[in-house]
Amino acid sequence: MGITWAPNAFVRLVLPLMGGIVTYLYLGASLPDLRLVVVLLVCVYGVVHGWAARQRHSGPIDIVGLLAIATLYVVGVALTQQATESRSAVHLYRFGSRVEFYRAVVDDYTVVRPLTYATTVRVSAVRVGGKWQAAVGGIRVSIPRDSAVAAPQYGEVWLVRGAPAPSKAPLNPGEFDYRRYLSYHQVYHQQFVHPDQYRVLALEPPSVLRAIAMRAARVLDGVFRHYVQAKREYALASALVLGIKDDVDQETKQAYANTGTTHIMAVSGLQVGLLFGVVMWLLSKVPGRRGPGLRLLTVLVSLGVIWTYAFLTGLSASVLRAAVMFSFIIVARATARQTSMYNLLAVAAFVLLCYDPYLLCDVGFQLSFLAVLSIVYLQPRIVAWLEPNDFFLSKQRPWQPQAVQKLWKGMGWMAEKTWQATALSLAAQVATFPLGLFYFQQFPLSFLFSNLIAVPISSVAVYVGLVLLVLHGLITAVGSIAPGLAALLAYGPKGVAWVFEKLIWAFNEYIFWVGRTMPGALISGVHVTAPQTWLIFTVIFALLVFFTVKKLPWLGIACALLGVFAGSRVWAAQQVAPDEQLVVYSIPRRSVVGFWQGAAAEVVTLDSLPLTETERTYRIVPGIIQREARRVNYHAGWRSCGVPARVAEPGLVLAAWRGLRIAIINGRLSGAHQPVPVDAVVLRRNARVQPADLAATFGTRGLIVFDSSCKSWYVARQDSLLHQVGFQTHDVTAQGAFIVRPVQ
Repeated sequence: MGITWAPNAFVRLVLPLMGGIVTYLYLGASLPDLRLVVVLLVCVYGVVHGWAARQRHSGPIDIVGLLAIATLYVVGVALTQQATESRSAVHLYRFGSRVEFYRAVVDDYTVVRPLTYATTVRVSAVRVGGKWQAAVGGIRVSIPRDSAVAAPQYGEVWLVRGAPAPSKAPLNPGEFDYRRYLSYHQVYHQQFVHPDQYRVLALEPPSVLRAIAMRAARVLDGVFRHYVQAKREYALASALVLGIKDDVDQETKQAYANTGTTHIMAVSGLQVGLLFGVVMWLLSKVPGRRGPGLRLLTVLVSLGVIWTYAFLTGLSASVLRAAVMFSFIIVARATARQTSMYNLLAVAAFVLLCYDPYLLCDVGFQLSFLAVLSIVYLQPRIVAWLEPNDFFLSKQRPWQPQAVQKLWKGMGWMAEKTWQATALSLAAQVATFPLGLFYFQQFPLSFLFSNLIAVPISSVAVYVGLVLLVLHGLITAVGSIAPGLAALLAYGPKGVAWVFEKLIWAFNEYIFWVGRTMPGALISGVHVTAPQTWLIFTVIFALLVFFTVKKLPWLGIACALLGVFAGSRVWAAQQVAPDEQLVVYSIPRRSVVGFWQGAAAEVVTLDSLPLTETERTYRIVPGIIQREARRVNYHAGWRSCGVPARVAEPGLVLAAWRGLRIAIINGRLSGAHQPVPVDAVVLRRNARVQPADLAATFGTRGLIVFDSSCKSWYVARQDSLLHQVGFQTHDVTAQGAFIVRPVQ
């Protein structure tokens, strides 16, 4: 399977750049500053290229190509180095807990949660030892959501008292690594800021353009809020057209995730592609379209529409990615350059990665480019499998009535479009399903059934929603001149809004119907590691090569890799099977203990209140998926649990499991019973105990564990006292879940 490099020059340029970025992600801490190396390589490349251009044989050209690849590889490493803010000599890390105050600007959207507002601030200065110093660093802050507290606005300059804490590592087994996610966005600290802990000093947006764009998005969101009456439909309207998902409830998000249609709620390539398609269709109707003047007009109008939409949706990252991709397509079409879609994708990826190398770690970036790449390569091949239009046209007969012949023609057209949509959906899933398993631990088998109906309806809804916004804008403009005429024309947007709302209701009901009708179509709880994900991708590649070149060795390679993948799964299961763990989980304000034996577990909530669905989903289930557990039982209290436990006295429970002995205390310790050596003592609800009493009752060999129901001030006070007596301590809120294994 040969590769023609001439029309795909940027493919071989972007690959070494990506290789350099990945190298830094794994080995960055051990690498020196490479800026001088990059300068040296560029100079050497220029000299060698000049010499090779004067040669008449191809040998020097090959050397130049290899040197270019090496240079771009090092450039990838160097770019990622320079984009890593934590390398700065004045980064927040350098000041630690000595920060007394810091000055920062709100630099992100505000996420509205049930109890808090969350956003990101960028630090410009810190006060240490009474002196202000320049500093850099991002902090993910949360503030209480209260009627007296206004939501943070982009560009607000804050003065904050206190030092932020480094982002926490995952606190429970298998939990999402939020610290790593934040680090990819150059945020390394987190802080819960109380209302009396900060003051808004000024409004100085880092980017005036982005501030205006975000304000425009909120204004347009207000238009939908005004016209779309039903709360659920309004939330989806804003998410579908503007990408604002603040009001989409968790049940709706889960329904879309379970049916493989989450992309409908994310403003990205779908919406930008729809705009691109309608603009191209309208411009194609203009006579004389082959002239250079009209070609230039096509470029300007297309780029103007796409970037205006990106601006009006707040210049979000997903829309910007799509806008960049389609911009290159528009320019390439207009200039009639002999290039392929693969090269255009490579150019877009190259530009975006040079701007921000950490985009390579972004899930949206990965899914977008892989989906488009797969569609470009696979959809035409899948479409070629069937010819539904020809099948229905073959049913036409000269003697049939005109209406019957038109019916056959219409059915053929409909079947052809349906098959093309099916092929597109299948092609996109081929390249993205390994990432779906890796990031989301699930794969919806109903994706095809869901998308065939939901995507066309939602696409029409996008057009109708945009028409509603345009009409509202026109009537507002007319209202400033002729209020009476504007009042008469106001019925137009109301009618469009009614259609818009019904379309959203229709595809939303369809999604929920699919979820209810096909409950078993969701493969969930699948854990694949990064190497296993690469194995799946390699298998897919080998199969694609086999179907292209029709050579059996490639099928053999695919089968061998599948065998390696299956073997890795078996090996992982064998590793887990004998593993036994006692886990004290880190769940805010809760006391939860898990007893794991291989792929089975008993999870006990010590406060006798069952876990909420959110607590299970985000705190417990990731560990279940990681271990591929088959039987997990939840118990509210000890009574229904199979783990031997007894109440020694009020506020004291003694439990024994697989040779481990633990004491759980949530009150006073009377000391009226005989000494009981234990492996761990779990303190709950700020247990009122004295270190000396603990030592006399349980000895000092056992570890003292503060569970998540203990307050921070209590942990700080008791921790120093316990260390003085000779105890070792573990705070699950700060250090993560406490895990101990029985002695074999």
